[in-house]
Amino acid sequence: MPLVVTFMLPLVILALFYMTAVILYIYKLHRQRILDAYETDIWDGARKTVAALWDAHGWIWHGYELQGADNIPDDSAALVVYYHGAIPVDLYYFMSRLYLTRNRLVHTVADRFLFSIPGWGIISEVLKVIPGTIQTCSTLLREGNLLAISPGGVYEAQFGDSRYRLMWKKRLGFAKVAIDAQVPIIPMFTENVREAFRTLGFGRRLWTRLYLWTRLPIVPIYGGFPVKLVTHIGPPIPFEPGITPEELQKKVSRLYRGGYYLTYGRAQGSDSSAPAIFVYFLF
Repeated sequence: MPLVVTFMLPLVILALFYMTAVILYIYKLHRQRILDAYETDIWDGARKTVAALWDAHGWIWHGYELQGADNIPDDSAALVVYYHGAIPVDLYYFMSRLYLTRNRLVHTVADRFLFSIPGWGIISEVLKVIPGTIQTCSTLLREGNLLAISPGGVYEAQFGDSRYRLMWKKRLGFAKVAIDAQVPIIPMFTENVREAFRTLGFGRRLWTRLYLWTRLPIVPIYGGFPVKLVTHIGPPIPFEPGITPEELQKKVSRLYRGGYYLTYGRAQGSDSSAPAIFVYFLF
C-alpha cells in the first residue's frame, strides 16, 4: 500500500498544475464577464462561473474550438440537434462557450434517470435541464429559447462507436417539437467526440439486453483522452409548413449521413475515409 501511495503522489502534483492552469485561464479571459454577471443576477453569475470552468477545461485538455457559431440566432428560438458521444462533453463546452461569448443560455433535455441522482436538482434548476416532453420543449421554444436535443440519447451514447453511425431508430420527438414550435433545426457535430470517451466494445449483446431491461446507462465508459475537439454548427434547416415528423426526421438524418456528416465525422461504415484524430497537447 505505501508503494502505491508513493506512485500516486506525483499525480496530485500534476492535478494541482492542471487546476492552476484552469484558474489562470478563467482569470485571463472571463474575469470581467463573471464580475459583471454577479452585479446583475446571482444565478447568472453562478452560470458564468460554471461556464468559465468548463470552457477552461475544454481549452486546456482538448484545445476546444467552436466553428459556425454565427448560425446560432442572437435572440430567436432554434432547436439544436446533436450527435451523442459516450459522454457529451462537447455539449458542455458548446453551451459554456456560447453563454460566455453570446450570453445565450441553451436549455437541454436529459434522460430521466439523471433526475434521481443526488445533487442533480440544483444543476438542472440553474442550468435549465429538463426531462423534456413534447409540450414542455415546444413551450420553451415558443418563448424564444434555444433548446438542445440528441435524438439518439442514452442508447446512442452507449452503443455508438468510432464509425459515428446514427442510432435514432424511429424516434420522432425532436421533429414533433420543431414542427409544433415552428422553429428551425440547427445541426451540431463534434470531431473526435468518440475518441475522447469510449464505451466497451465487447459483450454488446449482453449490454443491450441489460439496457432494454433497466433503461439505465450501464455500459462501462473509459477514456478522457486529450484529443482535439472541434464542434461544427451547420446552417439552420428552416421550418417547412406541412412537413410531417417522419419527413423531417429523414431530412435531418440524411443531412448527417450526407455531406455535412461525412465532412466532420467518420464515414459511415468506412474507416478509410475517417479523418485523422487530432491530439492537443498542453505542453
